[in-house]
Amino acid sequence: MDNKILQTLDYAKIVYKLGQHAATALGKSVVDALHPSSDLENVKHALEVTDEAYKADRLKGNAPFGGIADIKPSLLRSRIGGTLNPAELLEIAETVRGSRRLKRHIHALHDDHPIPLLAATAEQLTEHKALEDAILMCIDDQAEVMDSASAELASIRRELRGGEGRVREKLESMIRSSSVQKMLQESIITIRNDRYVIPVKQEYRGSFGGIIHDQSGSGATLFIEPEAVVALNNKLRELRLAEEREIEKILQKLTALTAEYADDLLLDLELLGLLDFAFAKARLAHLMGATLPRMNNRGYFKLRRGRHPLIDREHVVPIDVELGNDYTTIIVTGPNTGGKTVSLKTIGLLSLMAMSGLFVPAEEGSQLCVFDALYADIGDEQSIEQNLSTFSSHLTNIIRILKNMTPKSLVLLDELGAGTDPAEGSALAIAILEHMHKLGCRIVATTHYSELKAYAYNRKGVINASMEFDIATLSPTYRLLIGVPGRSNAFAIAERLGLQRGIIDHARGEVSEEDVRVETMIASLEENRIGAEAERNTAEALRKQLESERARHESERQKFDEQREKLLAKAQDEAREVMLKAKREAEQIIADLRKLAQEEGAAVKDHKLTEARRKLDEATPEKSKSSKGQQNKAAKPQRIESGDEVTVYSLGQRGHVVEVNGNDAVVQLGILKMKVALSDLELMKRAESGKTQQPKIAASLKRTRDENVRSELDLRGTNLEEAMLEVDRFLDESFLAGFGQVYIIHGNGTGILRSGISDFLRRHKHVKGYRLGKYGEGGSGVTVAELK
Repeated sequence: MDNKILQTLDYAKIVYKLGQHAATALGKSVVDALHPSSDLENVKHALEVTDEAYKADRLKGNAPFGGIADIKPSLLRSRIGGTLNPAELLEIAETVRGSRRLKRHIHALHDDHPIPLLAATAEQLTEHKALEDAILMCIDDQAEVMDSASAELASIRRELRGGEGRVREKLESMIRSSSVQKMLQESIITIRNDRYVIPVKQEYRGSFGGIIHDQSGSGATLFIEPEAVVALNNKLRELRLAEEREIEKILQKLTALTAEYADDLLLDLELLGLLDFAFAKARLAHLMGATLPRMNNRGYFKLRRGRHPLIDREHVVPIDVELGNDYTTIIVTGPNTGGKTVSLKTIGLLSLMAMSGLFVPAEEGSQLCVFDALYADIGDEQSIEQNLSTFSSHLTNIIRILKNMTPKSLVLLDELGAGTDPAEGSALAIAILEHMHKLGCRIVATTHYSELKAYAYNRKGVINASMEFDIATLSPTYRLLIGVPGRSNAFAIAERLGLQRGIIDHARGEVSEEDVRVETMIASLEENRIGAEAERNTAEALRKQLESERARHESERQKFDEQREKLLAKAQDEAREVMLKAKREAEQIIADLRKLAQEEGAAVKDHKLTEARRKLDEATPEKSKSSKGQQNKAAKPQRIESGDEVTVYSLGQRGHVVEVNGNDAVVQLGILKMKVALSDLELMKRAESGKTQQPKIAASLKRTRDENVRSELDLRGTNLEEAMLEVDRFLDESFLAGFGQVYIIHGNGTGILRSGISDFLRRHKHVKGYRLGKYGEGGSGVTVAELK
């Protein structure tokens, strides 16, 4: 791509904005090298990477690039044997750690939300924990070599600190001496040339021995190393030199270790730069409100509300433009400052951005094309140095474009044919457009010449367009209108500004009849467009309103269905619980009957008991899977009499009516009798005439005191519901057995069972009173009930 074209379309400004979002110098280097690609597969791959980074950035926020630096110079120097300083080594360790942290972040994100391209790049990052640990064990966060770097260094520094303490102690004893204090400028210890000294007044130089290392600017103070600490300072000097040699050995060792991993780390730097570049593209897309465009290489593009990325979003006017299917050339006409040049630059710049793997500021569904080259002649490029006029400058550019363009190129021409005689300029413009159009490239051109309107109207594959102008306000709206040529609006503007009507009429008379017909045609087309656009907006508003209503009704219907299902399920559960309780009670009665039959010889047959149990099972309703299969209640009331066979709606069971009392009926369901509202019954079969079906009596029940009945009930390990059933049965049996006092064992636990039993006993008809057990009776783990 020609760099001059990139400059004309402000591509460098987009690259600069992108670079501001790079988190590392590595990513900034990749951004600086960014260039549009003419390979469709490469562009699609770059956009897919951007899309993955966009999703990752939206879901998890900024990727962790902290600590990662461009360590390439340090790595290269380590490979040739140079010794790295502590700061460089620390930077290498932090980059290795940052690389590992970023890799794990991307892998974790990939597990939740697949981002295969970024994950594949991150997978190539190497993890050299051994190098990182080796460096961080020797160098602290302030890039200082630590004592723990080696045993020798630790020993030297211990001795060094001890020597410094002895020197300071010696000097402090001197400056505390009254004879010495009068010779000192200040009673302090300082350092000059890595040796401990004290400030001595100039006049006492002769009476104070030692070595002078420095003096003040005025010369009134001499910094002297007393003879008493010369030997100690010499020892400190030797220790410092030993410390430097040991540190050098440590740094050389770490540098050699770094050199072993240099090749891997250099590759990691490239991968880290690519990852940073991907996330920088994502952050720029978020900032611009940009979207992922669909790409092709067949010369077709369709921008939906495309915006120029360098104009404030609050003020830019979006454009809709399509090129490459029904027409390959667009000729835009309209007044100056109407936005024609901005529209050209928007089309060109958005194409370059997409070819660079960047999202474009346009609505979803926009399509762009990968061109082999973009050519543009935009603006006044008059060259004073070359002594070229405006027309010559434009024509020079156009000649260069004609030499280099191909059928797969996009050509943008601003004010084609301007700067010369209108007749010749328009003829030349038509000839240039015709040549380019025959070649098959894609063209967007702006012009003032009305002759080009007629050319676009009559030429297949060429279409007129214009920048909308509001006559009422005498200002452009900056909207691009495809299919409508621009009007001059000169007479309308002159009339609104107050030019005399006679002058305007005279001017209209000077316009040729053909030009009048063209303007009339344009006015008619614009009137039809405005009407069609108003109707389209109305239809769109109605469509959105209908969709909103439909969504609301669907939501309400779903809520109603869910509520109905819940209510039905709740009612079925409650009915089932009632039936299960009745079944348990009936089972107990059957057991009692069997026991009576064995004890008293009652004529109760086992097969009758089995039949009774079967009917109980059938009487237990099963929970419906769906309310859609339920039968509705009878549409109109029916007369129900004793002996009729009916179905109970709420239970879904059949039985016989025993008697009818007003609006209720007593229904025999197996061995159970239930009082049911007539509205809950459906007549299935009338009773035979003159006969009334009587319920069968299973057996008479006569209870005597049972020797096996015990005076205590152990409920430990049961839940509250089961315990209530057992307590009720136990109290009935105890009452019949004639017990005056019974013991209910429930244990301590959480207290729920004890509290529930107390509430139950308070309401029970057989219970006179109750209390917790006393010492020896089980304490609070037992409740003692006194029966009536």
